[in-house]
Amino acid sequence: QVQLLESGGGLVQAGESLRLSCAASGRPISQYTVGWFRQPPGKEREFVAAIRSSGRGSGTYYADLVKGRFIISRDSAKNTVYLQMNRLNSEDTAVYYCTADTGIILSSLRNDEYYDYRGQGTQVTVSS
Repeated sequence: QVQLLESGGGLVQAGESLRLSCAASGRPISQYTVGWFRQPPGKEREFVAAIRSSGRGSGTYYADLVKGRFIISRDSAKNTVYLQMNRLNSEDTAVYYCTADTGIILSSLRNDEYYDYRGQGTQVTVSS
């Protein structure tokens, strides 16, 4: 099993940047496809970005709303996946979760129900 711990959330002004971290323990995070999801206040959880396991090519995928602004990456030495968030706006305000799975298929990447593991979440608030 793998345990996930998010960090890096906080309160920022519109236009600023934040970097979220998803630190894994128990297993190498490179063995997992890792997804970032977020849940805005009063809304459903939504896909943000994903990075496939190293064994599946480490491809990256983004939701249209964040493409060009957010970057997902992995540091295997630190056993951590990052989500660099740039040009933040008020619509990015949400609780952000990281999720992980070893066997998730490409067509299921954007659905958090298909991931076996999830962290506790970290709050990101963007003020305008």
